[in-house]
Amino acid sequence: MLGPGKARLLEAIRDTGSISAAGRAMEMSYKRAWMLVEEMNAAFQDPLVDSTRGGPGGGGARVTEAGLRVLALYRSVQATAALAASEDIAALKAMLRGPTGGI
Repeated sequence: MLGPGKARLLEAIRDTGSISAAGRAMEMSYKRAWMLVEEMNAAFQDPLVDSTRGGPGGGGARVTEAGLRVLALYRSVQATAALAASEDIAALKAMLRGPTGGI
């Protein structure tokens, strides 16, 4: 339903006001970006992105209030998980070869 890529796409749409510009910023096609938006909109009770078609005045897209809330919750889950796993992550890093690991 939502992962790191879709969260980044939501942020890019929020920042650019455009699905195509967000896709370009993430080096993905408009078709792929649009497909991901459709998947997110279908997965949640309320749409996360609202878009208008192009034309003389141009089109655009905006992340809805529901989309902003979902994005905030997702980022909160990520932060909570990183904090909870920090000791285990440090232990794994200590087991690595090279400059980031042990000996």
